[in-house]
Amino acid sequence: MDKQKEILAAALKLFVEFGFHGTPTSKIAKEAGVANGTLFHYYATKDELIISLYIALKLQMAAFIESKASVGDNDETRFRKQFEYALYWGIEHKAEFQYMQQLYASPYVAMIHSEEIQKQLEKSCNQIQEAIDKKIIKPFPVDYIFTIIGSHLFGLNQYLRNSNFPVKKQKEVISETFDLLWDMLT
Repeated sequence: MDKQKEILAAALKLFVEFGFHGTPTSKIAKEAGVANGTLFHYYATKDELIISLYIALKLQMAAFIESKASVGDNDETRFRKQFEYALYWGIEHKAEFQYMQQLYASPYVAMIHSEEIQKQLEKSCNQIQEAIDKKIIKPFPVDYIFTIIGSHLFGLNQYLRNSNFPVKKQKEVISETFDLLWDMLT
């Protein structure tokens, strides 16, 4: 593993365990097995490290969800698959999903450049707008709908993490929750 990946892996582990403020960069460097100077070679500030890790994780999750996409799915099926696979990724990658939730609820989210947010959300927001234009979902503001979907993802992930259901029951709960969400949006 290269040093930058080791730094990100150490940062993920420690930020999830101790929080942003409870994790000094010296502890991250020690956990990664690198010198402080090496950490700062890759990330000029702790804030830059926090944001870079978030972006890397979002891209990993998006790539996973995209890999499960099927050409020709109708809007409901496409939204369902994206919702379900985001949760499956979160269940499989507990620390990563918890980190994204942690950052999303922190002041650090405001530090992400608006261009980066726009780039990450563009495809999802376009799909929401297309569904609105086709009168498949209600004509609420796109960012509001995106926020509702995200809140359901984070909340359901937390519920599933605390419930320790067997895989079959997890899938049932995920499907039922999507049905509730879809009924609310349509």
